[in-house]
Amino acid sequence: MSEVKQIDYLKEQSYTLYDSDTMPFSNRFLSHFALGDSLIKRVGEAQKEPVLHFWTADELVILGMMDTKLPHFSTGLDSLARYNKNYIVRNAGGLGVVADAGVLNLSMIFPDNPTHKISIDEGYHYMFRLIHNTFKAYGKSIEAYEITESYCPGDFDLSIDGKKFAGIAQRRLRNGIGVMIYLSVNGNQEKRAEMLHDFYHEGLQGEETKWKFPHVNPAVMATLEELLDTSFSVSDVKKMILKTLSDNNNTLIKGQYDSDLVADYQVAFGKMVQRNEQMLQENLNKELLL
Repeated sequence: MSEVKQIDYLKEQSYTLYDSDTMPFSNRFLSHFALGDSLIKRVGEAQKEPVLHFWTADELVILGMMDTKLPHFSTGLDSLARYNKNYIVRNAGGLGVVADAGVLNLSMIFPDNPTHKISIDEGYHYMFRLIHNTFKAYGKSIEAYEITESYCPGDFDLSIDGKKFAGIAQRRLRNGIGVMIYLSVNGNQEKRAEMLHDFYHEGLQGEETKWKFPHVNPAVMATLEELLDTSFSVSDVKKMILKTLSDNNNTLIKGQYDSDLVADYQVAFGKMVQRNEQMLQENLNKELLL
């Protein structure tokens, strides 16, 4: 039996970078998820260098497929409309999160094959280490454990002083692994949490279900600006993350949108459109699909 090769994907790697600020696709809602799946597929098939995918979206609630199981789902969606928020259903399980100009989303995408397997926990730890190393100079301890009253709670919620500022998830396709994080950099985190509190309150209306939905408490969430008492822009944080990788002898290469990637994107985008048509039905804002 051949020996399993261990790789540290935070050191001496060649990362290809993709960023929503420069992507050639006009859609600014479903496109991030379609491109993410296309990049996971590419890395999985090629089994070559890892990828970083940065993106932001304005005034968007990103629902998980589990959210559609709420007994009063349409009523919950009405509450989001009162906040003037767009909403879509992403191509993965889990629960709802918020995206706006103060939230940075990042995916680290790795190949996965028998010569360098990455366990689920290892995938999470790569992202945790990257964020920990990026902000360690501020002297605050970043911890990873579930903040149960946050929105989209999970084992790898990242928090400082008990307040969550980020959540991590994974998506695995075709021998590729996407480890995804949202970072609440700045903005009104209390309002973000209040909005999802109202969504679940109105979507449940006190009913018991076999699915577990959070009772969101805005007091357990905060932004990096608040927790580190430092002014950050999303662009600042992006540059800090890239510097952390550069300081560990990683090479950073601008990604290209070649014809194969665009073709994969178009297929993935079509699947995202179909999923949202099926999940949201009469609640779908078709302008978000254009």
